[in-house]
Amino acid sequence: MENKRPIEESEPGPTSPLRQIDMFGLAKQDQNNSIEAKNRPSNEMDRDWEDGKIRKWKNMIGVIGSDWKHYIRRKPLVFRRRIRKGIPDRLRGIVWQLISGSRDLLLMNPGVYEQIVIYETSASELDIIRDISRTFPSHVFFRLRHGPGQRSLYNVLKAYSVYDRDVGYVQGMGFLAGLLLLYMNEEDAFWLLVALLKGAVHAPMEGLYQAGLPLVQQYLFQFEQLVKEHLPKLGQHFSEEMINPSMYASQWFITVYSYSFPFPLALRIWDVFLYEGVKFVFQVGLALLTICQVDLVELAFEKLIHALRNFPEDAMDPEKLLPLAFSFKVTKRLEELKQEYDKRNWVSSSQPTSSSKQLKSLKSKPCAAKASND
Repeated sequence: MENKRPIEESEPGPTSPLRQIDMFGLAKQDQNNSIEAKNRPSNEMDRDWEDGKIRKWKNMIGVIGSDWKHYIRRKPLVFRRRIRKGIPDRLRGIVWQLISGSRDLLLMNPGVYEQIVIYETSASELDIIRDISRTFPSHVFFRLRHGPGQRSLYNVLKAYSVYDRDVGYVQGMGFLAGLLLLYMNEEDAFWLLVALLKGAVHAPMEGLYQAGLPLVQQYLFQFEQLVKEHLPKLGQHFSEEMINPSMYASQWFITVYSYSFPFPLALRIWDVFLYEGVKFVFQVGLALLTICQVDLVELAFEKLIHALRNFPEDAMDPEKLLPLAFSFKVTKRLEELKQEYDKRNWVSSSQPTSSSKQLKSLKSKPCAAKASND
């Protein structure tokens, strides 16, 4: 097969100027960013606390994750509580792989990723090259044109577009892959992307990126109903101002809050999302609107749209937002709303797509893990 054209020949985009970098590798916008500061060990006592937390996690998951399934069976509530408190940054990569099921996919498919990257070509290569410089452009790992970060991102996205040609490549995938690459190597990031989109542990997410974005449409329908039920005053105001979730929430689902939300918050959301599933994306959305609803109900259309795309910093503090998100019980209602949505769209949803056929085929092979509902 024809080898891919080297990325250096085509990739656009200027090199970002050097700027001061925060603890997550992002160029600082504000030297006194309070959310970033809260997540930085500020003194010896905080560092000792962080080291103790890491020791607990290492004891829990074992060497290279060998003990974590045994621990979950014995103490599931303890494991969930620690996930919700936040995975230590030094262990985030391996823990994400374990709780997503991607580690198992990697072990069952040795050499597959390398084969795809070296020998396969993708119809999406130019689209991927065009979008690379738009993915986390302020992060030190991705800002260098033709640098290792952009090259790794290209390889992962190209590999997935080959692995699943029905889905191929869609721009929002770059933020998922980019976030993963900050915590693991290319091959690990690729298999975690496969685990998410094909449904190794939770329901498959590939519908977020298929033609017509069918899963996005379902999620937005479900979210709109949840807003009306949990926040009736705000839901009524949205109706009066003709605001629907597609105007502000699509990116929440497509990028799982990795597109424009503060990095410390995005990481904490991903910790829980990978373990508990997409229901947490809904819970976080409801919590955001709850915190801001007093102000939102006073705004007319244009200012309302702006506010829904630019939440205040205090609303995005993980220690404030996430406990509120956990308080929303949505699992059962999401399933009911999915059934209602499917009934409304029975004609189109009853026709099997090529992607659904492929998923069934993949499930019969070792490289596909069992999908289960959230």
